[in-house]
Amino acid sequence: SGRGLGGRVRATGSAMEAVELRVGFVGAGRMAGGLARGLLRAGKVPASNILASAPSDKNLDAWQELGCRTTHCNLEVLQESTLVFLATKPHILPGVLQEIRPAVGPHHVIVSLAAGVTLQTLQRLLPAGTKVLRLMPNLPCVVQAGAMVFTRGSSAGDGEAALLKSLLSSCGLCEEVPESYINIHTGLSGSGVAYVYLFAEALAEGAVKMGMPGGLASRIAAQTLLGAAKIMLETGEHPAKLRGDVCTPGGTTIHALHQLEKGALRATVMNAVEAATNRACDMAED
Repeated sequence: SGRGLGGRVRATGSAMEAVELRVGFVGAGRMAGGLARGLLRAGKVPASNILASAPSDKNLDAWQELGCRTTHCNLEVLQESTLVFLATKPHILPGVLQEIRPAVGPHHVIVSLAAGVTLQTLQRLLPAGTKVLRLMPNLPCVVQAGAMVFTRGSSAGDGEAALLKSLLSSCGLCEEVPESYINIHTGLSGSGVAYVYLFAEALAEGAVKMGMPGGLASRIAAQTLLGAAKIMLETGEHPAKLRGDVCTPGGTTIHALHQLEKGALRATVMNAVEAATNRACDMAED
């Protein structure tokens, strides 16, 4: 029955029908919008098959411009979609789960983006046997250069994990991990974006101090970070090796690195990742 577009193509091990995939978003904020744009840009899901809900029109106008359908009713998203992303603020999520619970069926795949809400909590608040996964994205998902990790609940199988991974590959790097890594990902990548901005700002200000205009210095700093990251991803080399490759004996780079070591840059960044991870753990327990 896989003939042409009329035939329904079944994804292996999952109730998802590739042609019929209908994606819903409960919550229509920045992160949800970024994921939706990634799916659209990659041609993974037609805009007419995406439905987003939010309490007010404030965020929904942008979705309508993309050609997606919108509603104020969370239950409608469940009725119309098979794959549902829960993208509300964490403190609102328990109420939302209570509201949508009667509409959740065995055909649904539920993906929570809420920080600090564990699989255990999600599974407790949804009907027994619900296929649920937990996804932790980061801000660059909005420009399809995100770093995402996800973990699956006890009823989500290989088919659901493969579906999520193939859909989200259009939004950036997407890796399946044990749930215990989710808070570490928050400290490394979710919050880590801000550490990179701080470093970029400092790089540019150093150049401004030496006489380069600010706008130009910021653009060059950003491109420097992008290029360095791309080499790391494409070569798979350890960053220490790549750093060594830039250092010529007695050259400019090693003189600069000595100053960074004096300022304990590495220890400070490690402390930052640790502090953000610990805070994520504390918030999950509140």
